[in-house]
Amino acid sequence: MSNLKKVNVFRRSLMYNLTKNIGNSDISKIGPIDKDKIKKVLICRPNGRLGNMLLITPLVQEVLKTFPNCTIDVFVKGTLAPIVFEKYENVDKIIHLPKKPFKELVKYFKVWTLIRKQKYDVAINVDQNSSSGRLGVKFSTAKYKFFGNLPEGVTLNHTDYDHIAKYPVYNFRYFLSQVGIEDKKEPIALLDLKLSKDEIANGKRILDEIIDPEKRSIAIFTYATGEKCYNLAWWSEFYAALKKEFPDENIFEVLPVENVSQINFEAPSFYSKDVREIGSVLANVAVFVGADSGIMHLSSASKAPTAGLFSVSNLKKYEPYGNGSVGLDTNVLGIPDFIKAIKEILKK
Repeated sequence: MSNLKKVNVFRRSLMYNLTKNIGNSDISKIGPIDKDKIKKVLICRPNGRLGNMLLITPLVQEVLKTFPNCTIDVFVKGTLAPIVFEKYENVDKIIHLPKKPFKELVKYFKVWTLIRKQKYDVAINVDQNSSSGRLGVKFSTAKYKFFGNLPEGVTLNHTDYDHIAKYPVYNFRYFLSQVGIEDKKEPIALLDLKLSKDEIANGKRILDEIIDPEKRSIAIFTYATGEKCYNLAWWSEFYAALKKEFPDENIFEVLPVENVSQINFEAPSFYSKDVREIGSVLANVAVFVGADSGIMHLSSASKAPTAGLFSVSNLKKYEPYGNGSVGLDTNVLGIPDFIKAIKEILKK
């Protein structure tokens, strides 16, 4: 582990220990919520990764469905949130925490001042282990504050509770049930980039220039960060099997921003730095195949049937869901299993 990583691990551990006892999500003594009077909500997810932004879209949808008269401010890091929430009309302010707070102290303190000045009715922290998220809720003046954790001794029994896009919704529903809002036990919303018809049509035009428009398309994404990235030999074998098993489908590669390929650019490829444009192309494929990554979650949020490949990250926590999507554990499954899963998706 590099010295920089060691410093970051220490910093996160220190901040967690300093903030873990901040707040109490047991609000049953505050009194019932009048849904029609909730006008302003703060959602805290101070993380800048594409996947983590997309993974909170089910919670955003849940809040808007519960409080239809509200607007939402999102407390995040990085520059991707405005792109992800571009079509969410009720998302108002995107409050950015600087990536390097100790080097940008003025900007850092301005963020907390901005949060403090807003008149929020409800403040929600998505991840209970997020120090900045807990601080954001604590620092707000909201009457109803949810710090992301369940009260001590409470457990929720859902078969999919471990999923990072779902348990914040389940926890929030429990939180609301304590203040008079019934949990209707509806299915959790899917990840949703909310692509417009025009965006999807443009994605089809782009895709049609790359592949045969008369055939269905299989998109592959061969890159991922760190240990999640499968090597060239692994992808070479898998790509050969894909070509053999699916001769009547287009197979093309979505390239990462780094513009690298684990199959040495052997397949037709698509490259873009525009997140919504990438999503619009993926919205037109029959199936997407790729390792756990932001692009995998982007595929899912674009409503493409998605086969996610997992080797080191927690499958139950991050697997794609909805639209026939599946998570595949490559530690116990092999190429014949992946081919079978893709064929099952193509049947639907």
